[in-house]
Amino acid sequence: MSGMSKSYYVYILANKRNGTLYIGVTNDLERRVWEHKQGLAEGFTKKYGVKMLVYFEDFGSIHDAIHRETQMKKYRREWKLNLIQQKNAVWRDLSEGWYE
Repeated sequence: MSGMSKSYYVYILANKRNGTLYIGVTNDLERRVWEHKQGLAEGFTKKYGVKMLVYFEDFGSIHDAIHRETQMKKYRREWKLNLIQQKNAVWRDLSEGWYE
């Protein structure tokens, strides 16, 4: 595996269109979203049923990903909704079909 570039992801989950949002960071987006969907991630996402992947960005560096996650968490809700709307206007679950 040496020499292969690693990817890190900042992602936004929602419980419905314009609903409750969660921003996280991971090095394995598919696994992490599955954990949220299965309720394996204790806390906020499990409590509020936040399971739809509505947005993500990928980075080559964990430092860049964490910086972006921190930045996004500081932005107002309206900015986050606009970010999602720009890339995913219909609020489709972007992980649809991953686990079939």
